[in-house]
Amino acid sequence: MAAALLPETASRLLTPETLRTAAKQSQGIHLVPISLRRAIKRYLRDQDKTHMHRKVLLLSSSFERAKGTGAELAAASTRSALLDDPHAPASAEQRTARWKVQSSYGDIGLRYREDETVAYVASRMPAIYAACHRVLREVRRRSPGFAPKNVLDFGAGPSSALWAMRAVWPKSIERVNLIEPSKEMQRAGQTLLDNLKGLPLIHSYDSIQELNRSIEKHERRHDLVISSYALGEIPSLNDRITIVRQLWDLTKDVLVLLEPGTPQGSKIISQMRSYILWMEKRKCRKSEKSTGAAPSKMKSMVLQEDLLKDGAFVVAPCPHDGRCPLENSDKYCHFVQRLERTSSQRIYKRSKGVPLRGFEDEKFCYVALRRGKRPEEAWPLDGMKFDTLKERHAKRSPEDLIIDYDDQFPSGEDEEAPDSDEDSLVPYASDTQELSLFHESGEEEEEPIRADLGGGWGRIIYSPIRRGRQVQMDVCRATKRDASEGAFERVVVTQSKNPALHLQARKSLWGDLWPF
Repeated sequence: MAAALLPETASRLLTPETLRTAAKQSQGIHLVPISLRRAIKRYLRDQDKTHMHRKVLLLSSSFERAKGTGAELAAASTRSALLDDPHAPASAEQRTARWKVQSSYGDIGLRYREDETVAYVASRMPAIYAACHRVLREVRRRSPGFAPKNVLDFGAGPSSALWAMRAVWPKSIERVNLIEPSKEMQRAGQTLLDNLKGLPLIHSYDSIQELNRSIEKHERRHDLVISSYALGEIPSLNDRITIVRQLWDLTKDVLVLLEPGTPQGSKIISQMRSYILWMEKRKCRKSEKSTGAAPSKMKSMVLQEDLLKDGAFVVAPCPHDGRCPLENSDKYCHFVQRLERTSSQRIYKRSKGVPLRGFEDEKFCYVALRRGKRPEEAWPLDGMKFDTLKERHAKRSPEDLIIDYDDQFPSGEDEEAPDSDEDSLVPYASDTQELSLFHESGEEEEEPIRADLGGGWGRIIYSPIRRGRQVQMDVCRATKRDASEGAFERVVVTQSKNPALHLQARKSLWGDLWPF
């Protein structure tokens, strides 16, 4: 009965004014919380900072070399041919290389040494935190009833995703399991979390196999599983699929995969998305066949309950569960989050000795998958009528055209002098973060209206093009009501035909939603 009322409720709540609020998913410049900035400063204060600029550059060059590891693996006869020898002569090239961590399931990541860990915390951790916060914030907005208690972070590194999860869900998280093969990264994460209050129960493991051996079978499933910037360090596609399948088996509700915003990172996300959706569709087909051949009513009821639990759908960014329309094209799906650089980033990240700007743009690719069936929601523009610009002008009353000059230009008697100098100070966004240190309520304002998980919301890919009184947007959208198929389309909105949507299009940014 409640499910039947959902479409009517959605269409009744959404108006041309609230569409803009529901579609807004992008953030402006992100401010790294002051608690994380101070934790990074404390950590770097106790580390050896000699040749830090060189360490940061070597770390960046090792990331560039890691992009071609998959091609090297395909050319190598055996996987051991790619492993670095720890007893080899310590040349400049070998010092910057990192040894892969082997397991029974293949290469599961890269091991970080102490100098690489320090360079990673100083240069990369704030940007990865900002990307994780952007993705998890959208998962919370699109699924307001979702509040994870048990969380698994695969490839945790210095716990960048854990800081983002605490910011998005400050009260619900009770237990966190971290999987990180590098001991130096584990120690860095523990140091950064020191002196923080209200932390959940945290356990660190070297691999998924150690996690499964350490906890009971009924405790292995987690409400939220996240893998951030880790799958790209696994060179083999077979090993990558094996890891993702294990992560999906450990997922009770939502799985989030996050990779750098490069063509390789987008390809990895697309492959893992397609694999999970294909695997769950196959399970659903098998369950339907078993339900049809069930001999008794009792067995049929049990199988139908299992069928409801089977399946998966994409929470974000894709508005559909079909094949990615950007496959086999010269474009790739990625997004951008701008963040204010911390003091450590401004000091150690320099280009040819020239100080960098006060902000940086972190490009990332991601997918958030949820177990179950995609809810059937009414599309946002169903039953909604928009006036053209000519019709809107025809409805204006003569009183609206009268300008009251007395209200436009107040007299000098109405102006009041400021009481003190403090009232004339310009407020900055960082002021609220400073005050939150002393007045932490742990509660965030609820969104007045949200975009549902139906197929009626498309995703804006790349920046909209504004030309005169028209706006052009590249939108990934669902072509069927059940969101089983999708397409990549160019949407053009003009002011003369639809002033309301034209205003929304002018204010839309890369990564926002678009209603259909």
